[in-house]
Amino acid sequence: MSSIEVELVSAERRVWSGDASFVLARTTEGEIGILPHHAPLLGILVNGVVTIRVMDGSVVTAAVHGGFLSVANNRVSILAEVAELASEIDLDRAREALSRLASEAVDEMAEARARTRLAAAGA
Repeated sequence: MSSIEVELVSAERRVWSGDASFVLARTTEGEIGILPHHAPLLGILVNGVVTIRVMDGSVVTAAVHGGFLSVANNRVSILAEVAELASEIDLDRAREALSRLASEAVDEMAEARARTRLAAAGA
């Protein structure tokens, strides 16, 4: 089976890297699915969940808040402003933040980030 090299990095760290069979991300143009040998592409990421299907069949899910996605030479580079793996998200803390932000109805961007974190964590 063919694979594509994937690297997900944030401003602070390398979040994940490895070989995958499929990547799904949300850009300003909508959701995009990337398979091995995809045509070159540059996209602007919006708050959303990035899903990476790893070659062993497992799935890596991350909450991504802004950034860029680049595809070239059978490689996907996801350069996020902020990114965290679903396994790193504290569900109780994320739910509490969303509840607090929704009741304040002031910071729509923060509320969108909280919703993205919960979606990535499967809640």
